[in-house]
Amino acid sequence: MNTDSAFKTICLACACVVGLLMLGFFVQLAVNSGGAWERFGLGFLWSREWDPVAEEFGALPSIAGTLLTTLIALVLALPPAFVSALCLNDAPPMVSRVLSQAIDLLAAIPSVIYGMWGLFVLAPIMQMHVQPFLAETLHLEDVPLLGKLLVGDAGFNGFGFFTAGIILALMILPYICAIMRDVFKMTPAVLRESAFGIGCTRWECAKDIVMKFGIRGILGGVFIGLGRALGETMAVLFVIGNLMDVPDAIFDSGTTIAATLANNFAEADGLQRSALFALGLVLLAMSFAIQVFAQYYLHLTSAKRGESR
Repeated sequence: MNTDSAFKTICLACACVVGLLMLGFFVQLAVNSGGAWERFGLGFLWSREWDPVAEEFGALPSIAGTLLTTLIALVLALPPAFVSALCLNDAPPMVSRVLSQAIDLLAAIPSVIYGMWGLFVLAPIMQMHVQPFLAETLHLEDVPLLGKLLVGDAGFNGFGFFTAGIILALMILPYICAIMRDVFKMTPAVLRESAFGIGCTRWECAKDIVMKFGIRGILGGVFIGLGRALGETMAVLFVIGNLMDVPDAIFDSGTTIAATLANNFAEADGLQRSALFALGLVLLAMSFAIQVFAQYYLHLTSAKRGESR
C-alpha cells in the first residue's frame, strides 16, 4: 500500500512538473514580450511592418508564412504517410521490417541536413524543372485565380513557401507514418476479417474500420507532425528566402516565425528583442490552441465512435 501511494505521488508530481513547465514558458515569453505588446497592442498581430531602424514591428508576415508552409506540408505529407502505413501493416514481415527501419531512419536525420539538401539539390530542381512545369507546361499560371495564387509575381527562383513546404513534408512524413503504422497494428484482426467477410474492399476496411478504431492515435500522429512543422527552423531557413513579406503566392519567398527568430535574435536588442519574444509567444499559443482544438473535437465526436464521454 505504501509503495502504491508513493508511486501515485511520484506520478502526480511529474504531471504537475509538466504543467508548471508549460505555464513557465507562457509566463517567461509574456513577461519578456511586454514592451512589444505595450507599444503595438494587438495590432502587432496584423501589422505588416518589420523595420528595426524605425522600430516598427509586425507579426503578420511571419504568422502567414508559418501557416502557409505548415498547410503545404500537411497536404503533401498526409496521403503518402497514410498509404505507407497501410502498406507496412499488410506487407510481409521481412518487407515491413526493412521499410519500417528505413522510415525510422528518415525521422532521425537532423533538420540541418534536410536544409542543406533543400538548398543544393531541391531548390535548383524546383527552379529549373518543377516550377516551370507547373506554371508553363501545365499552364496553371493561365488559370484565373489559381495562377495568381501559384506564381504571382515571384517568377521561378527555386526558393519560397512551396519549396519549404516540400522540405517540411519530407521531415514530418516519417513521424506521422510511424505512429499511424503502430496504430493500425492495434486494430483487432477480427474487425478487419469481419469487414472483408461482408465484402468490404481494402479501402473501405481502412476508411470505415481501421481509421475509426484508431482515430485518436492517428490524430495524435498528425498533430505531432504539425507541431514539428510549425516550429521547424533550420530546414526552412535554408530555402524559404527570408523576406519579411506577406505571401501573395506559394512560389513567393517569405519567412516563418521560427525563421524570423533564428535570423534576428542574436543581434536583437530593446524593442526588437521584445517583438521577437512576442513572436515566440504567438507560436506557442498557436501550438497550444491546435492541441486544445484537437482534444475538443475528439470529445465532441466520441459518441459517434461508441466511446464513453
